[in-house]
Amino acid sequence: MSSELHVDVSGSIAVLTLNRPAQQNAFTPTMAAELSAALQRCDLEDAVRAVVITGTPPAFCAGADLSHRVGEVSATIDPPPWQVRKPVIAAVNGHAVGIGLALALQCDLRYMARDAVYGLNQVRRGVMADGYAHWTLPRLVGMANAADIMLTGRTFDGEEAKAMGLANSCLLAGEVLPTALSVAHDLASGSAPLPVALSKRLLWEGIGMSSTMVGQLETDLNQHVTKSIDGGEAMAAFRERRQPNWTGSISSEWPAWDVQSERERPSLD
Repeated sequence: MSSELHVDVSGSIAVLTLNRPAQQNAFTPTMAAELSAALQRCDLEDAVRAVVITGTPPAFCAGADLSHRVGEVSATIDPPPWQVRKPVIAAVNGHAVGIGLALALQCDLRYMARDAVYGLNQVRRGVMADGYAHWTLPRLVGMANAADIMLTGRTFDGEEAKAMGLANSCLLAGEVLPTALSVAHDLASGSAPLPVALSKRLLWEGIGMSSTMVGQLETDLNQHVTKSIDGGEAMAAFRERRQPNWTGSISSEWPAWDVQSERERPSLD
């Protein structure tokens, strides 16, 4: 990996750190490629149970590196964090503007610094927000809040991010990463990986489905999960009155009808 992204896999947690502090971690094509490669690895390796994306202080990511031409830098990475079959947590420990905020919006959980500056300000620079922001933001904060943020290009702080539902928690900057890591460890140790992965997929993709379709998928996926390694372990742990020891494999136990290739993760419909 280049110095633009630090990858630290310790135990079952992968921490991916944007690392251009002198440029407030401004996003580049190299950073996008490195982040894509790291997320692909996290998706495929069963040893990784949760992922944290953060930035080298003092910022999370101050947007696109403006030394590149408009449109050359994008937060449209492959795979996007919501398609990674592990929980992906954004530890937004400083300013996140433009592409920086778009990246955080792609994650499952967001812990954000109270006094940092946030915004999707691309319209004030004569372009549009990208990185799936028109898809992720309305899902998180509703149409009215999304329109306010994206059409005005205004900035806001962590308190407002929490109030509108964009942040799971609003913290002092120094508390953001430790909190995100604590949540990651709790997810990795307490929750069975396969149902977490399938629940994550259904949460992201279920919004556009009918209630009937979601209910059927819940039934079908639960039947698949109960036949998995950890489904058997859950029953054994219950009978023996002990904590379960999760050893299941997402990569080998993923439903065959939901997989086309390692690089393409299709929808659940």
